[in-house]
Amino acid sequence: MDLSTFRLLQTTTGQEALEFAEKLAPRETDFLGHFQRVARQYPRELARLALEIAILRSEASEKFPWADRMYFTRQALEQASSHEVSSYRVRRYRPFKRLADLACSLGGDTISLAKVALTVGIDLDPLRLAMARANLEALNLMERVTLLQADLTASLPLYPSPDLALFFDPSRRRDGKRISSVGSYMPPLQVVQRWLPRFPAIGVKISPGVRFEQIVAYDAEVEFISLGGGLKEALLWFGPLKTCQRRATVLPGAHTLDSREFPGSATRTGPGRKRLVPLSEPQAFLYEPDPAIIRAGLVGPLGVRLQAAQLDADIAYLTAVKETATPFARGWVIEDWFPFGLKRLRTYLRERSIGRVVVKKRGSPLQPEALIRDLRLEGDGERVVFLTHLRGKPIVVICLPAEVG
Repeated sequence: MDLSTFRLLQTTTGQEALEFAEKLAPRETDFLGHFQRVARQYPRELARLALEIAILRSEASEKFPWADRMYFTRQALEQASSHEVSSYRVRRYRPFKRLADLACSLGGDTISLAKVALTVGIDLDPLRLAMARANLEALNLMERVTLLQADLTASLPLYPSPDLALFFDPSRRRDGKRISSVGSYMPPLQVVQRWLPRFPAIGVKISPGVRFEQIVAYDAEVEFISLGGGLKEALLWFGPLKTCQRRATVLPGAHTLDSREFPGSATRTGPGRKRLVPLSEPQAFLYEPDPAIIRAGLVGPLGVRLQAAQLDADIAYLTAVKETATPFARGWVIEDWFPFGLKRLRTYLRERSIGRVVVKKRGSPLQPEALIRDLRLEGDGERVVFLTHLRGKPIVVICLPAEVG
């Protein structure tokens, strides 16, 4: 897709083609058959574009409540934050009167920012800017936004001011593949260091799988955000937007745990680091911390809150005598545990007529699907089987299927 074909889609005929395509409820897997139908009614180029947008709108409905009015490219949609995450994130920007969305792309984050303050959206790609304009107009937000085409590796076309804060979302994909190094982002993360002297309030979206050694040089808070149990993104907060060293946020609900209560805390022991929770054999309950907690290195502080211990110094499972409700972990009642052995595990489950198991693991090289096949179980019972370590030795923890809390 290029700018000229996108303009074609915005014509009366283009909108008719898009409406026709959407009525087919198309999916990527049946693109060819639907394309042939649309192409009988409209020029092939327009039919292809209308069908692409119809498919992307359907897929985007999980991220945007108003996806049926928006325009996307595949890569921009894959990188875009869900509206729920974006709405949480913009809370930090409420003290500011002016905002800038750098590398604004199709305007997904610009939408949320514009609801907080007057916003400037900047991107180098004219197609993405055209899409951003169409998306903002569809939501009646264009009066609150100014869109600019500019190269972010050059000087920012902004005037410094204490009431101005920036949000930067560099591209982390190239040719459909994720970019792992922050130095290879487009633009690279290093450009932030040039902006900070004049624009100290900056939030930056980065990959949730970022290696900490790549960002240790940045004086920023690192926040990891999960939604519905899945890790969605990481953020760097600079200057007045920074509130701590590391934070984990669990959505929905905006439950947050940060490092201020236990400075220097981490899940692993090491020089200068004090273990916050003891090691213990499995007790009455097993907790699996949310991935945002694990990535933020806050398993220890969570263990303190839950009055829990760890099974192993290098593994994030927690165990406790009593149940404590928490949004930061999933919990199960422990039925039994023992050193791992396939024969012993098979016998244990067969004696109890367990025919269905969910296998979860941390620290085990075994593949859950292969283990389930090797167990050859029959029966009506269900259990959750955890494969993990206890002080470096492989164990299996058998839990009842229903989560607690």
